[in-house]
Amino acid sequence: MELERLSKRMSHLGLCSRREADDYIEKGWVKVNGQTAVLGQKVLPSDRIELLSQAKRGMAEKITVLLHKPVGFVSGQPEKGYRSAVELITAENFDASQKMPKLPLFHLAPAGRLDIDSTGLLILTQDGRIAKKIIGENSTIEKEYLVRVTGKLSEEGLRLLNHGLSLDGKALQPARVSWQNQDQLRFILREGKKRQIRRMCELVGLRVIGLKRVRIGRVRLGDLPLGKWRILREGENF
Repeated sequence: MELERLSKRMSHLGLCSRREADDYIEKGWVKVNGQTAVLGQKVLPSDRIELLSQAKRGMAEKITVLLHKPVGFVSGQPEKGYRSAVELITAENFDASQKMPKLPLFHLAPAGRLDIDSTGLLILTQDGRIAKKIIGENSTIEKEYLVRVTGKLSEEGLRLLNHGLSLDGKALQPARVSWQNQDQLRFILREGKKRQIRRMCELVGLRVIGLKRVRIGRVRLGDLPLGKWRILREGENF
């Protein structure tokens, strides 16, 4: 059996992210086979890994935010001339249907991208486990979009949107694409290449004029107003 870095093993087990694991190890909150772990330690798959109560309490206090991102905001780091979506996470923009959280809202990172010219559901989280579930390399979480288009789409074009297109020299995974109404398509994807839907549409002769993400996994945007945010509710799971 091969040895594996402890933080990587903890991430594979879904205990936390690798960054969080290193933090907990440094603080002495992780034990391996009953002994306090050290940074850089390597373990076997058979080794027993235990998180102390301090680490579990810290994870329970991590916040995940649902934001209805408007057009004109970037998902991650701010770009020249544009603002980052995390700047919208203020008391003034909090959805009044919930009670404002008392916990600090720093270190919120986007779990996936949403283009600057797209709107809809964006997840920002302090919890590495949630980020991994949504955007990890082995993630199977569905993302659902409503896409307004112009142009003519043939039956063959619709078939190709569902399966048969390639981007960047690599075949795309099967999607579920259907007409929502006469000028709007519904896309359900399990992957998220850069500007994927817009590029897919271009390949079949369509131009996207509006794109809105309405669901990630089992969590829906619902009636959250544009530019507002709320906390992931207890019992909501992706």
